[in-house]
Amino acid sequence: MKQYLWIKLLICYIFSAVFMFILLNTYAANRYEDKLIEDKKSLLYNEAASISDEYMTSFYNEELSLPNLTTQIKTIGAILNARIWIVNNSGFVISDTKPDAESDSPINVLDMNPDFLDSTFHNHTVMKGVLSEPMLSVVYKVIYKYQVQGYIVMHSSISSIQKECTHVVDIINICFILFLGFLFLIFSYIYYLTIIPLGKLNKAASEYTKGNYSYILKMKRQDEYGSLANSISYMAGEINNLDDYQKKFVANISHDFRSPLTSIKGYAEALQDGTIPYEMKDKYLGIILFETERLNKLTTSLLALNSFENHGTLLEIVSFDINHIIKKTAESFEGACTQKKITLNLIFASKETLVDADMGKIQQVLYNLLDNAIKFSHHNSTIKISTVEKGDKVFISVKDNGIGIPKDSIKKIWERFYKTDASRGKDKKGTGLGLSITKEIIAAHNENINVISTEGVGTEFIFTLPRTEGFLL
Repeated sequence: MKQYLWIKLLICYIFSAVFMFILLNTYAANRYEDKLIEDKKSLLYNEAASISDEYMTSFYNEELSLPNLTTQIKTIGAILNARIWIVNNSGFVISDTKPDAESDSPINVLDMNPDFLDSTFHNHTVMKGVLSEPMLSVVYKVIYKYQVQGYIVMHSSISSIQKECTHVVDIINICFILFLGFLFLIFSYIYYLTIIPLGKLNKAASEYTKGNYSYILKMKRQDEYGSLANSISYMAGEINNLDDYQKKFVANISHDFRSPLTSIKGYAEALQDGTIPYEMKDKYLGIILFETERLNKLTTSLLALNSFENHGTLLEIVSFDINHIIKKTAESFEGACTQKKITLNLIFASKETLVDADMGKIQQVLYNLLDNAIKFSHHNSTIKISTVEKGDKVFISVKDNGIGIPKDSIKKIWERFYKTDASRGKDKKGTGLGLSITKEIIAAHNENINVISTEGVGTEFIFTLPRTEGFLL
């Protein structure tokens, strides 16, 4: 791709240069030459009119002799670089500014071109033996006493006009060559700005396509290419993280499915072949049902997470008393708390605290947080659940005095299947999806949940809900 774009730029450069060169030396040169001819015609005509006004009346009044007239027009001809004739009515040239005109035989214009004096302008006058080269000629009629007494003919060399035109075009061509050099620098700069970064981006995209997400795309630029490079690098990093996440996901889900499936298969085969005594079948059938429930819970949790990520779950927002939901949820853990001799301390800001939320989903959040708190609390400890009203928000806190979360694990607890080593060894019933579901539910409500934890001291989860003044359901 780099070479292809480079060739396209080069073709554009060459085409532009050739096209402009041809344009300058054909159309532009011809147009300029035509303009010089028109300007020359106008100048010669005006000078002929001036000669007629200043000298010809005196000449016809015999106040100015023919030699003196010739001297005057020779001076004008030298200034204009033109040959001037004074022609009488018979077509004879009676005065000529050519230096050796006196030694030449008389010139009769009508003998060479009978129609010459009838036209004012002649773009290409050729008179062999009289004019040494083609001339641009202007014929001006001299009127004296209301009659044409003669003619003033001004000749200017066409080659001199062409030389002037060529000189100007040559200067333009030199400027154009200098401009081509400047244009080459511009194209080189465009190449540097576009083709080189595109090559780097293409190389990076090729590496990422091959799965080499560790490839470093180096592009220190502050323009759109720099932004694109940063976006591609970020995308590659996210894909790399996603790839790692998928591997961990498969590993975790395989582990969590394999363990109950192994138990179910083993005990089912043992019951089938009679390895387990008949009187013990109820016990092992109970284990099979327990492991089946684990699989069902894991599957349900995965489906719940998937629905949140795909925005497939609609929230049923209602106004309810969060204090009442906390009490009901706490009651469902009475057996677990009694077993570990854990006290649940409920502290509410007011008797009723109304919030707008999905009551079922928030009850699931409270259940997950309380379940975690009890699971990681010590025997004979206290778990505090409180609500605090601040402005239009209600802050709900679940705080335990358990083992805490290691500092390097706090950011990871929201990930699917993530478990600290202590929890995986201590509790094999957890799916590692509870906190992930909790965070997704709170995020679906456009609210926040935070965690404060110190290892060996305890953990506190705090989330917010919008406060309402609605009616209690």
